[in-house]
Amino acid sequence: MATLAQVELKNEVIKPERPLVEVPVIQAQDVHKYYDLGETKVHALRGVDLTIEPGEFVAIMGSSGSGKSTFMNMLGCLDKPSSGKYLLEGTDVSSLDKKQLAAIRNRKLGFVFQGFNLLSRTTALENVELPTLYAQMPKDERTARAKEVLELVGLGQRLDHFPSQLSGGQQQRVAIARALVNRPAILLADEPTGNLDSRTSVEIMQIFQDLNDSGLTIVLVTHEPDIAQFAKRTVVFRDGKIRHDDPVKNRPCAAEVLRTLPTIDE
Repeated sequence: MATLAQVELKNEVIKPERPLVEVPVIQAQDVHKYYDLGETKVHALRGVDLTIEPGEFVAIMGSSGSGKSTFMNMLGCLDKPSSGKYLLEGTDVSSLDKKQLAAIRNRKLGFVFQGFNLLSRTTALENVELPTLYAQMPKDERTARAKEVLELVGLGQRLDHFPSQLSGGQQQRVAIARALVNRPAILLADEPTGNLDSRTSVEIMQIFQDLNDSGLTIVLVTHEPDIAQFAKRTVVFRDGKIRHDDPVKNRPCAAEVLRTLPTIDE
């Protein structure tokens, strides 16, 4: 399997469109979230304040019920805070309607999920092209962008392969390419290594580190400490609040870790 280290990074492929004045990519200000479950009211987020600057790589951690998934849904404009503000590149998205939120998700955000979410009867190239269909982009440009990002993640020779013809790691690479094709301001990854073996997980983290080194902002949700250590900063949720927000010390380089791991054949 080709690795990203074997592919020349092209900054223009992933370089998001930046505002003229540099502002935080993410600003959560005293965010609260309530859910009504019958007669029970759940206070999922309890006054969360968090700022993420352009080019950061942040791992969000926490046990089940800690609020990390609720917070990730808010970052992805899939849910709104009950009170407080969420600003994405300086824009308060809390008051936007569904159509506006959908446009922001397509233009500003890239999503990578644990389950890949690829269309089984669609090739790698066609899967990656899907987000561009909503961007009113000419067909030639859609195809060119999809090929570029697949090359970027080491799948330039797998354009016409269907998901069933790809390994789990390759399918996640297709999902990452799909998330990058519209050149988002931020990549949101929810347990992206949850279905992968140890070596393949580190290969995915190498892709993320390389993308981040090229300027892409990444927020990663994981319950695995050994995966979180590849980020630059860890934010730990508990009981709807941020309990720890610390830089990662002695951060390993995924490419170097890979050299110490046995290959799948071994």
